[in-house]
Order: sequence, then C-alpha cells, then structure tokens
Amino acid sequence: MFLTNLLFKHLEFIELLKHNKTKQTYLCRMIHFEKFTLENGLRVLVHEDKSTPMAVLNVLYDVGARDENPEKTGFAHLFEHLMFGGSINIPSYDEPLQVAGGENNAFTTNDLTNYYCQLPAENIETAFWLESDRMLSLAFSKKSLEVQRKVVCEEFKEHYINKPYGDVWHKMRQLTYTTHPYKWMTIGASLKHVEDATLEDVKAFFFKHYTPCNAILVVAGNIDTAQIKLLAEKWFGPIPSGEKYQRDLPVEPKQIKPRHLEVKSNVPLDALYKCWHMYPRMDNRYYAADLISDILSGGGSSRLYQSLVKEKQLFSNLDCYHFGSTDAGLMTIEGKLVKGVDIKVAEQAVLEELKKLQDEGISPSELEKVKNKAESAMAFEDMSLMNRASSIAMYENLGDADLINTELSKYQAVTAEEIAREVRDIFDENNCSTMYYLSDN
Repeated sequence: MFLTNLLFKHLEFIELLKHNKTKQTYLCRMIHFEKFTLENGLRVLVHEDKSTPMAVLNVLYDVGARDENPEKTGFAHLFEHLMFGGSINIPSYDEPLQVAGGENNAFTTNDLTNYYCQLPAENIETAFWLESDRMLSLAFSKKSLEVQRKVVCEEFKEHYINKPYGDVWHKMRQLTYTTHPYKWMTIGASLKHVEDATLEDVKAFFFKHYTPCNAILVVAGNIDTAQIKLLAEKWFGPIPSGEKYQRDLPVEPKQIKPRHLEVKSNVPLDALYKCWHMYPRMDNRYYAADLISDILSGGGSSRLYQSLVKEKQLFSNLDCYHFGSTDAGLMTIEGKLVKGVDIKVAEQAVLEELKKLQDEGISPSELEKVKNKAESAMAFEDMSLMNRASSIAMYENLGDADLINTELSKYQAVTAEEIAREVRDIFDENNCSTMYYLSDN
C-alpha cells in the first residue's frame, strides 16, 4: 500500500496503537475543515488545529506531467524549481520565509504539482504574501531559467542516466503505455526537451496552468477560519482568474497481449519488472487493488517475501506496489535476483504465487490484517499537520476533500470475494508487460 511504508519507519507508533485509548484518539479522529471559493475560482480549505503553535499553507496546482506537450516534456517538474527563483515583488522566496521561522518544499507527480510551507502560526501572513506573489507572476528571466535548467538537467543525468537501474521507469512506461501521457516520467521523456525550453515556452506553461481557477489553497494549524478568509481575499482575491484548464487526455486502450523487453546494462544484479494495468484512483475497485499490493508485499510477513525471498531465496528483495495514479495506473512487481538465479525461474515463481492467490483466495484473518495496516498507516499519516494539509488538497483535487474522513470505510468494505475477482482481472497474462533488466557483468 502506498501509505504503509511510512508506518514501518516509526515502530514506536505501532506500540502506541496497542493501547485502546491511543487507538481511539487517532484512528477515530475526524479531520474538520471549512471550504469556500474566491470569485477568481481559487478553492480555499481551512483546517483548524489549536494543539500546535504552527501553521501550514499548501498550494496545489492541478497540473502534472500528464498535461505536457509530448514534444516538450519535463515542464511540470521544471516549474517546481522555477517557482523558487523569485517573483515580481519578491526576489528571493526562501529568505523572507526563513526570517519568519518557516521551511518549505514541493513535489511534482504525473498528476499534480504541490507547494507547501510551515511556519509559526503568528507569521502565517508571510506565507500568504509569498505564495500569492508567485501565483500572480514569476519574475521570468533568462538567468533564472538557465540556473534551474542546469539543476534539472544535472538531476536527470545523475538519477536517470548515470545511476544503475536509473532508466528502468523510462523504459517500463514506454512499454506499458502506448497512448496515455503516463508513458513519460515527471523528469521528462528526453533531456533535450528541458535543454531546449525557451523563456516563451515556460511563460506559456505558467499562464496556462498556474492560475487561481486551477489551484487549491489549504491552510491548516493554529489559525482562525475568519482570519484566513480575510487573508485569502486580501492576498489572492485580486489575482486574475485565468482560463480554466480543460483536461482532454487520450485514453489508454486495453492491453490485449503480453509485452516483453530485455535490457542489458552495467548493473550488479539481474532485475525483474512486471506491470499490469489497474484502475483509476476514484474507481471503487482501486481499494481492493491497493489491499492486494499489501497482501503480496506488505512487509516481512507478506506472501512474496515469505516465499520467494526468505524460503526459496530467489530474490534479494521483492516488492509489489502501485503509484496511486489519478488515471488508470499500474500494479507492479519488481525485484533484484540473488546472483546466479535464472531470471525465467524467478519469474515463474512469481507467477506461481499469483496463481496460488487466484486459486485459493485470501483468508479472513489475512484480509483483516491488511485492513488494519491501512487503518494504522492512515492514522500515522494524519498525525503530521503538513501531511493533513497536503492530503486535504489532494483529496479536493480528486473531487471530494471529505475523502480524508470517509476513505477508510471504503477499505473496510472490501470483501474476500472482491479481492479474488480483482486478482483474476488484474493479473491476466494479456494485461502484463515484463522487462528483464540483466547484468552484463
């Protein structure tokens, strides 16, 4: 599950959950918020939490790598960097925030771009000033573009060209997607696209996507909703709405036969990658698929680890996961083989485990276990004010911010019969793309 890995980093929280009082405090807590919309279309959500002296301001732009021109990819990620290069009235974004005791960061996915900062609640207006000014307009300059272009190009080379296995997902996305723009990564399909980006290109991208009507503002922490309404009107209200971006992306056709790719590279171990198409994020079948990933690979007691890593010792590590993509995504099993193991033998062992799950199904106790993991992971995630703000924004972008409170019930409602059905539907041989990434040593 996409949240579960966070849990294992904080074992002390698992110990707390063993006590009923703590479990009631965290697992049953509702995340309250109020929502309003400015005249320019900016959606604003406010979550008060008087237990902390801090506040978070989160701005989500409904633009990701899937919205790029196929001939000019990497722009969504490039903007994650450009947005820290200064705006019209504020030459440096970081310095005023640091003076106010704040910190900030951002991330880009194929579906969205998210910016957030945390600072003492008494200084929240500083965050409004900074974020509104760069939404109004960046200080576009050739110098800023060249600096950030260089940073992104170095990142591309370091992580995706020179790093062992770095090009795996470039190749896998191209193998699994023929039509949908998920076929390239957020870093871009080609280094040349970022290298060739012009000032006019980035300006056009900014004014198309970085508008109030294409953004969601979430403010959380020790703040007052009435105060936030005034600040939102003061700082964001005067910004022109812009034209609402209408997303019209090509739909990936159903895969009707297996796909295979073999790559040889200077890597230490052979690796196996298998992908199956799965459901969009808002499809009800998504929740069964998410639990399936945990059944197969949710820690040391999971099926794939117990059988193929611990007992048969075919893999040094083996994972099953998906990306939580807004549009139809991928269920993935990937693993590094133990040196000397034949990759076809290892692949067959994976298929046998999937067949076993298809034939025998899942026991009530195993299903309950993965549901409990989902519940605990969500509870841990909600402990962080910054995570709560980000989650509210992302759920609102999916169409319903209240999913932060109701989504757990969707996991709890999944039945063993649904798991069995989705295991059969997803892990269909004709729905599978496989890559052998082989060591040439």
